[in-house]
Amino acid sequence: MMLNGDVQQRQLKYFQLMEDLKSKILNSEFKSGDKLPSENELSAKYHVSRQTVRKALAILENAGYIYAEHGRGTFCSDMVHHSHHSKNIAVVATYLSDYIFPRVIQGIDTALTKEGYSIILKNTRNSRGQEAKCLEELLQKDIDGIIIEPSKSQIYCRHLNLYQKLDEYKIPYVFIQGCFAQMRDKPQVLMDDCKGGFMITNYLIENGHKHIAGIFKADDIQGQNRHKGYAMALQDAGLFYDPDKVVWFHTEDRKIHPYESIFQMVQNNHIIDAVVCYNDQIAMRVIEALHDAGFKVPDDISVTGYDNSYMANSGGFQLTTIVHPQEKLGEMAAELLLDLIQNGEDMAKNQKILIEPEIVEGNSCKKTTCNYKHTSNTI
Repeated sequence: MMLNGDVQQRQLKYFQLMEDLKSKILNSEFKSGDKLPSENELSAKYHVSRQTVRKALAILENAGYIYAEHGRGTFCSDMVHHSHHSKNIAVVATYLSDYIFPRVIQGIDTALTKEGYSIILKNTRNSRGQEAKCLEELLQKDIDGIIIEPSKSQIYCRHLNLYQKLDEYKIPYVFIQGCFAQMRDKPQVLMDDCKGGFMITNYLIENGHKHIAGIFKADDIQGQNRHKGYAMALQDAGLFYDPDKVVWFHTEDRKIHPYESIFQMVQNNHIIDAVVCYNDQIAMRVIEALHDAGFKVPDDISVTGYDNSYMANSGGFQLTTIVHPQEKLGEMAAELLLDLIQNGEDMAKNQKILIEPEIVEGNSCKKTTCNYKHTSNTI
């Protein structure tokens, strides 16, 4: 009788073998038409049974990575023939239901529909592993290009080989909202988040605030750049940067950590008169935390957001925030991709588009008695 642990170990072995062979195919160690090692050779090399090898190969064959010829062996397949005339564009988003992305999609769709293209939507849930799976699937489809919002763009990308495959197949792609550090030379449409973080913090400073807390997302480049602008604005005004007033959160704890951190900050009598938030969603959680702690916005503490989303304006309340031209960003990304498809990366007019931020002044902030104005042109 086989124990459960033995079964799990056996399952893990064929999965690991499958993943290793797939990686070799995607890295072009096995090219189209190449013959794979025999079952006996794979069994000896990986120290597994032939049954384990067969299971791994069956998964790869079902997924289209390999094919078997009776009496000849197993071969690496051509995956898919990319004609570049499919009229299909893939859009890979972190969250399809996110408060920003539906309008970005609308902008993309407006631009692409005029040119007769259809959209294939993929959702990564801001998971790098899921992003890799989406790219693997798209490499097996006949598509003309990809618009992609990278998952956790501040963290080192470990699936660069998949982007290299896109380059090899001459499938153009455009990054939106962020870009991996290793791929900053690639086409992209981004907000100038450093300038946006500077502007919204400087707005508070100019209205007399000098004890400004900040809440930023640690695992994407947007959060890093908005924090950079926040820190530069404080420095420019001669205000002390206090790391105890800066909260970093990750995708997984975004619903809890900002709320609890601000609640504890004011409960522990940290002196703050304003909070700069990563986006409008976080700002609303901060306002909730301050209310639960007995503080009023803006009478006691001012709060700013970022994105100018629907939640920034309801029931007479309007958040002071940074405009995010969601539909326009989508249109710009689609137009850039169409330019790449038609003219190639070397001939495209403008491969990097940086959108200027703009403040929307609401009623979530108040003026205090002291005014601070920056005297240099940092941004």
